[in-house]
Amino acid sequence: MNKTKRQATSKAEEAPHESTPCEARSSGDESKCNMARLTTSPELAAYRVIGAAEATTSVGDHIDVPTILEQLRNEAAAVHCGDLSRTESMLMNQATALQTLFARLVEASMKAGTLPQQETAMRLALKAQSQCRATLETLVAVKNPPIVYAKQANLTTGPQQINNAAAAPSRARGKKTKPTQLSGGSHELLSDARASGNARSTDPTLETLGKIDRAKVRRR
Repeated sequence: MNKTKRQATSKAEEAPHESTPCEARSSGDESKCNMARLTTSPELAAYRVIGAAEATTSVGDHIDVPTILEQLRNEAAAVHCGDLSRTESMLMNQATALQTLFARLVEASMKAGTLPQQETAMRLALKAQSQCRATLETLVAVKNPPIVYAKQANLTTGPQQINNAAAAPSRARGKKTKPTQLSGGSHELLSDARASGNARSTDPTLETLGKIDRAKVRRR
């Protein structure tokens, strides 16, 4: 009896927690809110992916749900505090894994018996190489963020009017004209200084020539 009980206890200690921990509250509404917050949390989403990927491996048999959720929360908290050491390690390890995948696919392409198989393996190898390069570029950007130089710019949100010359003073300023039939009795038309100036401007030379050279007409 004691031997059987001891074996059951050892198995329970070795087996991982299969239930997702959720803090229970006195009221049902608070417990529902906690469950909804846990369901939409980023650490639980990451655990679901990890659990599905490791379900058929020996690692999946030893995954403890509360422990891995706590680990994921601690990693996110480190990033919030500005500690990117784990992020840098992750990117470097991913680049190394992609490099290994690139080499393996190139070997498979060289050993392929038909041209379509060789082409498919080589295309996947080049994709792995491209992802490796992108991962390394991201790592460099994390280690050495680019410096942005901002220049001052004058931006407008609407049309602008620029007056380069001062407006000539109006000669008819302060004077009123008599109402006409076009303007009506309640409105007045201001005199146009430019129109009056153009009407008065004449050529004195032409006037003199007109008086001297005009044809003589005999009167009957």
